[in-house]
Amino acid sequence: MDHKIAVISGDGIGPEIVTEACKVLDKVAEVYGHSFTYTPVLMGGASIDACGVPLTDEAVETTKQADAVLMGSIGGNTATSPWYQLPPDRRPEAGLLKLRKALNLFANVRPAYLYKELQEACPLKKEIIGEGFDMVIMRELTGGLYFGARETKEENGVLKAVDTLTYDENEIRRIAVRGFDIAMKRRKKVTSVDKANVLDSSRLWRKVVEDVAKDYPEVELEHMLVDNCAMQLVKDPAQFDVILTENMFGDILSDEASMVTGSIGMLSSASLNDTKFGLYEPSHGSAPDIAGQGIANPIATILSAAMMLRYSFDLDKEADAVETAVEQVLAEGYRTGDIYSEGCTKVGTVKMGDLIAEHIK
Repeated sequence: MDHKIAVISGDGIGPEIVTEACKVLDKVAEVYGHSFTYTPVLMGGASIDACGVPLTDEAVETTKQADAVLMGSIGGNTATSPWYQLPPDRRPEAGLLKLRKALNLFANVRPAYLYKELQEACPLKKEIIGEGFDMVIMRELTGGLYFGARETKEENGVLKAVDTLTYDENEIRRIAVRGFDIAMKRRKKVTSVDKANVLDSSRLWRKVVEDVAKDYPEVELEHMLVDNCAMQLVKDPAQFDVILTENMFGDILSDEASMVTGSIGMLSSASLNDTKFGLYEPSHGSAPDIAGQGIANPIATILSAAMMLRYSFDLDKEADAVETAVEQVLAEGYRTGDIYSEGCTKVGTVKMGDLIAEHIK
């Protein structure tokens, strides 16, 4: 069966890491008798340079015709890139926000798993790591502070900026259901993270999550304030199974969780809507400082492609094969620079992609 994939290579290291993910997908297609058709789509700085905007309406329509979207990374150096001299709604990240809204990608799934081979790269002490950890962060993606009304104005000679944090109960309910559904397939524990001691939106969040929990009696639910969760992630990460949280909190906590795994270059991500359609991307940024050097870690993008196989195409066996290949390559001691430790073999972006593809069976 042929699967149509819209490919957003993006900016910085994006084209390099996406190339390796497609290489692995092509090997999957060869071994398992599938075919993947790739359609390139411009977004971010690349789209600004070519079209004057971070995402065109035509590009959005192209993604809607695909079965899934595979993305690298977007953006550049915020201090030096001319893209960041533009108004906020014309900058690279505005394209991603527009695409998430247009495709109704409300559920962001970010696994954070510590490979035993990478325990040396984990910044936490061994007594904290223990036997490792395996969590999923479920982040609401199309509501909250990032999508609320905003303005900057002058009042009585003083500049004033306003950002609005808004959630309704339906937005909260649908992401909570996704979180509990995933917990049912894992260790049956949900940690709902909010700031209910301060924010009305968090108090509504907690109320709706508790209501959803009634339909999942097998799942343990606990509430945790976001500041405490940030602390617990570095104190005892193994306590978490599914972390369920709103947009901004999830943005911050998922990056923290990625570094606890040893490198943000290892963290995959899926953004899903109400159907099987999803956008799959690594959790890291465009890393413009190393772009074009052939040293970027492609594993997060390759693991994101595995999530695409699993969630959008129902190809669980093929997804398992990709994840196993990654584990085998790490077990053999191959590392990109960001996860390198003494005694291992350092390889570049292309070689890491080659090795993982070779292990697809």
